[in-house]
Amino acid sequence: MTIDRAVGAAARAENNAAIIAALGRSGLGEKESSWELDVVNDAEHGRWVAALGAEAIGELSYRLVGGRVVLLTTWVDPAYRNHRVATELVSRVLDEIRESGKKITISCPVVGEVIARNPEYADLIDKVHPGSGAPR
Repeated sequence: MTIDRAVGAAARAENNAAIIAALGRSGLGEKESSWELDVVNDAEHGRWVAALGAEAIGELSYRLVGGRVVLLTTWVDPAYRNHRVATELVSRVLDEIRESGKKITISCPVVGEVIARNPEYADLIDKVHPGSGAPR
């Protein structure tokens, strides 16, 4: 599965709101989903994919800009929300970015919410270009 980039702003806002609401129903410090997820960097398509077996159940799209990783949009299949899939996906992506030594710019409000709930990732945010989705 992949995000339809032509989807309108209203649909993206609805998706973000649903995922953030699901984050609110899980424990603040809990970062693991209810399943054993594989999180794979699909660099060719600019996304990390969360898979359950052969099924893609979530993704976090990104672009590399000026040595930073710009985190664009998070999507989780509605059937798998409320199981910390977004939290685990974002956390594992942030861990991978930390290992690379890069900083992040956040366009996705879901990523901003995960960082707000897990402030140990706040140091990854580029101070010059934090992005519109960065926690305030």
